[in-house]
Amino acid sequence: MISRVLVPIDDSEMAEHALEHALEVYPDADITVMHIVGEPSPMWGEAAGLALSDDLEASAEASAEPVLEKAAAVAADHGREITTTVQLGHPARAIVNQAEDYDVVVLGSHGGSLLDRVIVGNVAETVFRRSPVPVTVVR
Repeated sequence: MISRVLVPIDDSEMAEHALEHALEVYPDADITVMHIVGEPSPMWGEAAGLALSDDLEASAEASAEPVLEKAAAVAADHGREITTTVQLGHPARAIVNQAEDYDVVVLGSHGGSLLDRVIVGNVAETVFRRSPVPVTVVR
């Protein structure tokens, strides 16, 4: 029986589909939505601004807030409540590291833009290959 579901989410349509899928397929499970904020690096664009912050964790929480609020609204539309969490780091690694605490991981197959499709698609593939629990990839 599936009682704990992890849904990693970004601001893409595919991530929203993954959350909707989890809410519909696992109606009795506790759903945790996780947003990963990349660690500060010149290659991470928006995350590079976090490096200038006095409180990295607070800045990551603030960065994740709009995505998590949208996820909570999707859950409310399904008559459900979710738990949310923010992780800092490399997306695939953060997901795999948290996966062992759940029965299944449900994630979107790719993001919206071509760059998102390459990066998020790679994340989905990495999680699928390395997760210690079953993974459902939603399109």
